[in-house]
Amino acid sequence: MIASHQVSPLVKTQQPYKAARLDREFAVTTTWHICRTLVLASSMIVTLCGCGSLHRRITVRSDPPRALVLVDGDEKGYTPMQMDFTYYGTREITLIKDGYETLNAMQKVRTPWYQIVPLDFFSDNFLPFKVTNRHEFSYQLQPQVVVPTGELLDRANAFRSEAQIGP
Repeated sequence: MIASHQVSPLVKTQQPYKAARLDREFAVTTTWHICRTLVLASSMIVTLCGCGSLHRRITVRSDPPRALVLVDGDEKGYTPMQMDFTYYGTREITLIKDGYETLNAMQKVRTPWYQIVPLDFFSDNFLPFKVTNRHEFSYQLQPQVVVPTGELLDRANAFRSEAQIGP
């Protein structure tokens, strides 16, 4: 019989085994928590990617209103007109209205600081909110000059006579 103060050989061999098993369980549990945290963090990042988006918008106004707007040769509508765009740079804006001179303008659409490389990658993909970049352009149309018929005929006759004489 074993005295109460003595430890049986069976108990001596089980203690290191229990300690090793506890260490292994702790390591597995810790690894599981780390993996779970990484998966949760990466899923949040993926979810947030693209949530905030950059919205680019041009507004064209004219005085008088209701002028036909062409942007880079494409008909876009009548003033006041709004359109979305993708790229910054210079745009050719043409305004046409009966009774007014046609207006052609090379309009620069400036790039904001947060759209300069490499910051644009983060502002396009990782902003958690929506940003709208607005550009407004206003133009004054000039009334068309109507030339009296008599003056127009006089100018035509002058050109005709110059053409017959030659240089």
